[in-house]
Amino acid sequence: MDQSAEQRTNTAWILIVTTAVIAALHIWKLPSSLPVIQEQLGFSLLTAGVLLGVVQVAGMLGGLLFSLLAELISARWTFITGLCLLILGSSIGSLSQDATLLIGTRIIEGAGVIMAAVMGPGLIRMHAPIPRLNQAVGWWAGYMGLATFIGVFTTAWYLQYFSWQSWWLILAVLTVLPIPLLIRVIPPESTSGLAGVRVAVSRIKITASSGRVWLSGLIFGCYTAQWMAVIGFLPSIYQTFGFSPLTGGFLSGLVGGLNAVGAIITGMMLQRGASAQTMLIAAFGIMALTSVGTFAFNYPDSLMFLQVVWVGIFSLCGAMVPATMTRLAIDLAPPGGSVPAAVGLMQQIFNVGNFTGPMIAAWLVTVNHTWNTTWWMTVTFAVLGIGLILVLARGDSPLRKIHHRGS
Repeated sequence: MDQSAEQRTNTAWILIVTTAVIAALHIWKLPSSLPVIQEQLGFSLLTAGVLLGVVQVAGMLGGLLFSLLAELISARWTFITGLCLLILGSSIGSLSQDATLLIGTRIIEGAGVIMAAVMGPGLIRMHAPIPRLNQAVGWWAGYMGLATFIGVFTTAWYLQYFSWQSWWLILAVLTVLPIPLLIRVIPPESTSGLAGVRVAVSRIKITASSGRVWLSGLIFGCYTAQWMAVIGFLPSIYQTFGFSPLTGGFLSGLVGGLNAVGAIITGMMLQRGASAQTMLIAAFGIMALTSVGTFAFNYPDSLMFLQVVWVGIFSLCGAMVPATMTRLAIDLAPPGGSVPAAVGLMQQIFNVGNFTGPMIAAWLVTVNHTWNTTWWMTVTFAVLGIGLILVLARGDSPLRKIHHRGS
């Protein structure tokens, strides 16, 4: 590959990751806004849990559908269509006068995010130089953590001075900006159009019949259920502990940013031949221990920094799961299958975790009147995740091949 072609390819995958961060800001604009919106619109903690999780509904239902759309109109245009849905959902959401409309627009935004999330790994696979594939996927796996850091803290700062409705509109405008760049930088792909529907459906069926794809999605879901619940409610948790909204937003954003750092480091470790299985098991083990440290104890004010440290390690080391599983996903499609379908099916499965995690956490808090019982949920999912990893590791496991491909 000549230098100009390589530069163009590097520009493409970097733009894809950057655009994904912008898309994910629509998820992470809510946690810091939640106390304000909850007070203004007058809904319960359980409804707040639904708002945090409902953005994942489209991912639970539409991952394979969006992969079919990619087969018909191309991954490039599906990715851009997702951005258009985010613009629409955020704009209408700014007009919400009650929780019902806001929930509806969050579903639209969720569809936009999932379309970008399903298309991203495949686009990176097509445009990243082979020697940099693990690095590119590591950055991709960190886009959610980067968005968390930027979105949670920036939202908390912005709401000190302005309304959440205007923030929704600003993010809608921001999402418009990468679209012309994507059209220019990402070359068009050949598609089969309507004539290829039968072939596309066949490829999706082959992919959906792969037990390894389902198992990988469940492992991913054991992570997302924990992370979305803990990080999604963290600004609210910090406010109950007496932190100001700005301080709580900064600390929550910092914790999310550590997740991005962990994902990037994981990509580098995979590039150097680290064991995927070992990293996954270690990640779930550390998440279990640190969540106990975070929630099981009532810290005095003088030791509150320990809780911040625990949850920071929870996020940093937990990132080994999405980074490793995302790298696995782009090679997981069986012969005759479809990479977007493999990613889409995994997205559908692990978004069940994203959807249910915040609601389980909210239910535990409502029943027990304390955040201290949150570790019951996180430890359960961590143990389940380790068990599923051991099952996936049997025989000719794809976990053993990750660092050999694209290296």
